[in-house]
Amino acid sequence: MPTDTLPRLMRRLGYEFNDLKLLKMALTHRSFSGQSNYERLEFLGDSIVNFVVADALYHQFPGATEGQLSRLRAKLVQGKTLAEISREFELGDYLSMGSGELKSGGFRRDSILADVFEAIVGAIYEDSGFDHCREKILHWYHSRLEKLSLDDTGKDPKSVLQEFLQGRKIPLPEYKVVGIVGLAHDQTFTVACSVKDGELISQGQGESRRKAEQMAAGDMMVNLKEQLSREKESVKQTSEDGGVNKNDR
Repeated sequence: MPTDTLPRLMRRLGYEFNDLKLLKMALTHRSFSGQSNYERLEFLGDSIVNFVVADALYHQFPGATEGQLSRLRAKLVQGKTLAEISREFELGDYLSMGSGELKSGGFRRDSILADVFEAIVGAIYEDSGFDHCREKILHWYHSRLEKLSLDDTGKDPKSVLQEFLQGRKIPLPEYKVVGIVGLAHDQTFTVACSVKDGELISQGQGESRRKAEQMAAGDMMVNLKEQLSREKESVKQTSEDGGVNKNDR
């Protein structure tokens, strides 16, 4: 990673590091030999992001229960969300990693991008303290926090899908791992979810099998609702066509 690219990244982040070594460390994957990597900073950043988000939610939703706050926080600090923020800053373009990780597309992998975001947070904390770090996190999360409501604290996608199918006496979905990429300590799972004996199939990805299943279940719910909508529209159209034919007689 050329040092002359760092000013551009700092402009994207809206933060200028006093100690550039911290930023370089936050952008160095463990596969890049001979250099200190981001894992310790990631450990630090993970705790800070969780606390700052929890504190923001506590004050934003004074009437929320502990369970509701926990579910909202989980939504905001999950790997998928952290990876999305990383992509907004194009952090993958600044990563230093070994050739094997580069060839396998590690700079695009959600789990790595999520880790790097947390490492950046840890680096800012080490560089200028908690108040500056908290300010940046809240700025980066501003639009996501604004969009939240207690309606987002419902059941997880797998439970929602199961209840939807049971209510319609449709056999429960089947989940199958169809792909695993990455090294043993840093894998991305792809899971297929099938319903109605394979009539409908969806896929989801995540850094664990459980998270991939949740993603696949959520996508399946979208497919089922679209199918249900089409069926209702078809019944309605058939009924209207029947009415026209009767009047024409």
